[in-house]
Amino acid sequence: QVQLVESGGGLVQAGGSLRLSCAASVRTFSSYTMGWFRQAPGKEREFVARITWNYGTTYGADSVKGRFTISRDNAKNTVYLQMNSLKPEDTVVYYCAAQKAYNSNYNYWGRGTQVTVSS
Repeated sequence: QVQLVESGGGLVQAGGSLRLSCAASVRTFSSYTMGWFRQAPGKEREFVARITWNYGTTYGADSVKGRFTISRDNAKNTVYLQMNSLKPEDTVVYYCAAQKAYNSNYNYWGRGTQVTVSS
């Protein structure tokens, strides 16, 4: 069982920055692809970014490219989402997820952290 705990959310003005962290309680963290998703009330969960377990390759949604950066520290069992140039439309709950190597789905999810961007 993998537990994921997000932190770093909060209130920020438009144009500002936040860094989200997701700590994983698993000894084999380096064998998980890690992802960030977000979800607004009444809407489907949206992919934000992911970083692979093997080569650390990163992928980001078009809506956040050039503004958000995903990274990981395997020694700390933590994945980060650096969010710059935040916009009011980035105001949603952000979730961390873990996908075991060679699996097709994200197996574990955190409870989320709220990000609010004021205009």
